[in-house]
Amino acid sequence: MNTSSQPYMRTLAGMRPTNILHIGNYFGSLEGMLELQAMPNVDCYFMVADLHAITTPYNKGELEEYSRDMVALYIAAGLDPKKSTLFIQSHIPAHTELAFLLSSMVSIARLMHLPTYKEKIKQHPDANSLALLSYPALMAADIILYKTTHVPVGLDQEPHLEITRELIRKLDTELGVKLPEPVRFSTKSSYIPSLTLDGKMSKSVPNSYIAISDSFDQIHKKIRAVPTATESGGEMSPGVKLLFDLLSLVSTEEARRYKKDFEEGSLQYSQLKDALADSLYVFLEPIQKKYGALKQDPVYVSTIIDQGTQKASAEAETQLTLIKKAMGF
Repeated sequence: MNTSSQPYMRTLAGMRPTNILHIGNYFGSLEGMLELQAMPNVDCYFMVADLHAITTPYNKGELEEYSRDMVALYIAAGLDPKKSTLFIQSHIPAHTELAFLLSSMVSIARLMHLPTYKEKIKQHPDANSLALLSYPALMAADIILYKTTHVPVGLDQEPHLEITRELIRKLDTELGVKLPEPVRFSTKSSYIPSLTLDGKMSKSVPNSYIAISDSFDQIHKKIRAVPTATESGGEMSPGVKLLFDLLSLVSTEEARRYKKDFEEGSLQYSQLKDALADSLYVFLEPIQKKYGALKQDPVYVSTIIDQGTQKASAEAETQLTLIKKAMGF
């Protein structure tokens, strides 16, 4: 029973499994998960979105390993299996079954007009698959199966959320299935720019990101390469702004101190870059160590996955059965 004055929330979030995770993933997604986990009255479901991973080209031989590693990274970053349900999406067949059922309720034309779909087919012109087109139906299934109220995603995912809300309204008006309409949970850092100053951090663009696994030397090398053409005390260039934005994420005190130096015209960019690189490594090192330890304890990780799957599956199957019955099955 909710005895707090704060409203009850249920959240679902997930990240695609990959061998490269960077600070853009952390501050854009994982930090939001951690923020939600720390809030009272929030029921958290956090998955590894391996089904979403196959909507674009992926490494078939390493998908399972990457998925298990992602669970380990979730825990290393601070997600607590005692507070949040952690699971791998494909381990629960209800996700694909409901996605297919929902695909009968949304038109091809509606899906083809989504900005993210258009962007993806430009990136992968030889992989314009039905799975990519119906990505929003799978995302809607993810959200609906757990009666999600808040989804921590970037602004670019808002059109997908609107598809989910449209489907929920159809489920209500046409089938009498009532569900909460999810809203986007905005985090303070939903967009992390690329170190090359071209778009956002991306594993597909070399030197655009700081990987969570990067060594001290690797971090310093990448940060030193960020262009800083502005004279200290003038208007900040994109590169200088990026350095300050990143520093404020890991050390607000240092960011304030160096910004004062910038405004006074005494800032040396080499010092700012080294301070940022040092702070990033200090921030990442505990995650790296815990992740390394979890990689050496596969039994524990498997236990967490099994426990999360059992709980999430029970919730998902209940909701799927309700919707199937309403659809006439």
